[in-house]
Amino acid sequence: MKMILVRRFRVLILMAFLVACALHIVLYLLPKLERRAAQPSGEPGCSCAHPAAEEAAPGWAQARGRPGEPLAAASAAGDSGWPNKHTLRILQDFSSDPSSNLTSHSLEKLPPVAEQAEGALQGQDPGVPPPQDPAHRPLLRDPGPHRPEASPGPSGDGSLLARLFQHPLYQVAVPPLTEDDVLFNVNSDIRFNPRAAAAAAENPDWPHEGPEDEEFLPTGEAAVDSYPNWLKFHIGINRYELYSRHNPAVDALLRDLGTQKITSVAMKSGGTQLKLVMTFQNYGQALFKPMKQTREQETPPDFFYFSDYERHNAEIAAFHLDRILGFRRVPPVAGRMVNMTKEIRDVTRDKKLWRTFFISPANNICFYGECSYYCSTEHALCGRPDQIEGSLAAFLPDLSLAKRKTWRNPWRRSYHKRKKAEWEVDPDYCEEVKQTPPYDSGHRILDVMDMTVFDFLMGNMDRHHYETFEKFGNETFIIHLDNGRGFGKHSHDELSILAPLQQCCRIRKSTSLRLQLLAREEYKLSLLMAESLRGDRVAPVLYPPHLEALDRRLRVVLQAVRDCVERDGLRSVVEDGLDPGHRVSAGR
Repeated sequence: MKMILVRRFRVLILMAFLVACALHIVLYLLPKLERRAAQPSGEPGCSCAHPAAEEAAPGWAQARGRPGEPLAAASAAGDSGWPNKHTLRILQDFSSDPSSNLTSHSLEKLPPVAEQAEGALQGQDPGVPPPQDPAHRPLLRDPGPHRPEASPGPSGDGSLLARLFQHPLYQVAVPPLTEDDVLFNVNSDIRFNPRAAAAAAENPDWPHEGPEDEEFLPTGEAAVDSYPNWLKFHIGINRYELYSRHNPAVDALLRDLGTQKITSVAMKSGGTQLKLVMTFQNYGQALFKPMKQTREQETPPDFFYFSDYERHNAEIAAFHLDRILGFRRVPPVAGRMVNMTKEIRDVTRDKKLWRTFFISPANNICFYGECSYYCSTEHALCGRPDQIEGSLAAFLPDLSLAKRKTWRNPWRRSYHKRKKAEWEVDPDYCEEVKQTPPYDSGHRILDVMDMTVFDFLMGNMDRHHYETFEKFGNETFIIHLDNGRGFGKHSHDELSILAPLQQCCRIRKSTSLRLQLLAREEYKLSLLMAESLRGDRVAPVLYPPHLEALDRRLRVVLQAVRDCVERDGLRSVVEDGLDPGHRVSAGR
């Protein structure tokens, strides 16, 4: 009797195992059967409407639609390259922030004053809403009429920017460049092969495949013209600036950032928040920062500066502000709408990134990646349904080709909830800084003052380090990188950012004169920024109160300079010489 019970028990276990196997086989074949039913033979690209219940089917079947078409079923393994079992999961995670499903590319969340400002920029009567078909519900996957692409630089007759850049203060040339003053000494007779360059950057021992790799473009075209715009930007870097004032490759590079096909995506290592490295079809690379907040959202008053969100639109606006100030120390940055399915999930080989994708209860595609802060399902980045807005910052030359040196900012904050940095408690702190290399000679102290003004205008409290190109030693400019924590509060001016200027009472004469020019009504900073940002693909980039804050903060900077002049005298405060390569002494 006991043996009979044991045998029956074994038979039951075997039957349960067989049933489980059959269930797994059915689950494996079910998506394929649904896909065949959804796509009849001879209609691979059918754009006919499917029943609502069919569109609501869970899984990645909703992640592959084209703009204007129903969301098509994803292939089991061929398109994404990952195991099919992931496509069968019904994920229930979602973002706790309702606004994460919205993006201010369309002005759905902007208050009336912002809608009027945007209408005025587009030549539309601010009081009259644009005509809209009531049957059409605009989605970010279908943004409507394409915004005309205006050049972010000087744009012809009537342009305030064009008049500004023609002003004598913006016509000062850099000194004649020698071989030691340019980052790369380029032989213009050598053609550029982007495929070989990309492979060599990844693997120095990469072998050439044959004669077809020797040239990238047909014979007869000037070699330099064969370079992609990102490489033209790289070879234009010199001791005094990242790019020259009239370099056409910069505007072309901005267009590339917004239009080039994305061929691969990976998470950037390090950093506190999620950033993606995107590679384009022309082998250029850019750093993608996704949208986390709508335009009108301010940093919560209880947030510490080191836990604030990084804003994609702050990166875009920082590039334009840097150029208007005449510094040209921020790499080109442009906004872009990215398809999270086709341009991130389907092209990434980063399994850690791929596994964080899911579909929210609102049927939007979301992901969260891996980072120190805000990388969880509660802070997921969600598209609408699969379109997400972000900034793309052009990469600087690879460190293997052009080494950079990282410097600790003397006025770095404590990054602690209770402790204060030394400069916050010692009013004579600047005197110690000026006795410390590299601030004891050269013009580095003046470059720090330029950076201080730049950060104060943006409200950026997160300038803990800065970088310079190692080739140029200490006699070169500071690169203004990582500006994502700017433009967080338009209603508050953080005066502590001005501490370096107030403690040292030093400023470059060319910077002082340009700031005075931008405070005049005919060259108002807010109007110049509005015109410059208008050409970006995700305009309006800044909420209007941020533009007004720029004018207010500019007056604060000029008052701080006047206070220094009254205390120490003009000759002691304002460093003479308009030449950006002018060598000065930091000691007084």
